[in-house]
Amino acid sequence: MPTARGIPVEALAAAAFLIGLVIGSFVNVVIHRLPRGESLAWPGSRCPACRAPIRWFDNLPLVSWLRLRGRCRRCAAPISPRYPAVELVTALVFTAFALRHGAGPMLLVWWAFAAALIATAAIDFAHQIIPDEISLGGLLVALVAVPGIQALTGAPFAAALLRSAAGALLGAGIFWSIGFVHARVSAALGREFAHWPGEGESLPTPGSLDYWVWFPGVGFGDVKLLAMIGAVLGPLGVLWTILAASLLGLALGLGFALVTRRWNAPFGFGPAIASGALLVALLPGTWLGAWLAW
Repeated sequence: MPTARGIPVEALAAAAFLIGLVIGSFVNVVIHRLPRGESLAWPGSRCPACRAPIRWFDNLPLVSWLRLRGRCRRCAAPISPRYPAVELVTALVFTAFALRHGAGPMLLVWWAFAAALIATAAIDFAHQIIPDEISLGGLLVALVAVPGIQALTGAPFAAALLRSAAGALLGAGIFWSIGFVHARVSAALGREFAHWPGEGESLPTPGSLDYWVWFPGVGFGDVKLLAMIGAVLGPLGVLWTILAASLLGLALGLGFALVTRRWNAPFGFGPAIASGALLVALLPGTWLGAWLAW
């Protein structure tokens, strides 16, 4: 039986899937509560319709939703299929990371990375925001955890820290540059946007913070998200992420426009960035995969 660091592959995959279901349930809490500014710990899970507390046996990831046929036990209100979908996707992604990278301390970082990206994609899709708690919080954790774990496995800590920092700066710098140049060109051409600079407001000047961080079309949340991704994947990984995200964003944008029949409808770029980063991190058997494994 094949093994991964002494653990049978089948056992590792099963454990990763079950852990992914549990973490996916928490990711749902993050998706629902974080944009609303609510506590992630209190109160316990409740039905969105009747506000009745959900008992533990009705809160089992994936299983309870299927058993209750997607409805609240008390009021029979429908429960969004997003909940089991997020749990299943998280479980499958956790399993893929376990099989791709094997058991070890870095697997915990990959799982946290995946959970953060899944939450980001769902929140940005629904609200067109990327919470700083995920992007900046993940950036700080990555700058400590990734070099630290790589140092434990024999890599020079200074080199590992430099790689994470360079990836963060490169990822954020590329998107910031795109947004900044686009804003300056738009202002010079007199282009108008519904949200920029805002009704009755003048364009930001170099003496204001908005001049440097508030751009039309490119959210600063994307800049911070790519900094987090770069801290985990390194310079080469974040470049591939941007390329993958650009292609995925084009496909998602066209699909969104066809579904809504609106070619100018705003949508978050976070799902494309998150999906691109996951694809790059899971890319198997290539020189890029070898770089990421290092």
